[in-house]
Amino acid sequence: QVQLVESGGGLVQPGGSLTLSCAAPGFIISGYSMSWVRQAPGKGPEWVSTLYNNIKTSYLESVKGRFIISRDNAKNTLYLQMYSLKTEDTALYYCARGGPSNWSDGYRGQGTQVTVSS
Repeated sequence: QVQLVESGGGLVQPGGSLTLSCAAPGFIISGYSMSWVRQAPGKGPEWVSTLYNNIKTSYLESVKGRFIISRDNAKNTLYLQMYSLKTEDTALYYCARGGPSNWSDGYRGQGTQVTVSS
């Protein structure tokens, strides 16, 4: 059974940092492209970043240079390190199996809330 379980969200001030984690019991994440997606209140889902199974990465333009996607194969866990957070980064963040064009076709978790506010 495919499961994706996110954690690490919270309330942070503008300019702060957070690291999100996504555990994946049931399948090996290194065999797939894995993405982070976010959904702000009142808006549709927005793709944020993908870590391809060949280690290459891609990012939404507005988070380039501030977010880093990575994985720990031993822990079978996907991460999203977020720095210099802005109020517009406030959203429910969830991980998904798949890349920028097909993440919505596959599995995703329940999400973890990130709120950037002073």
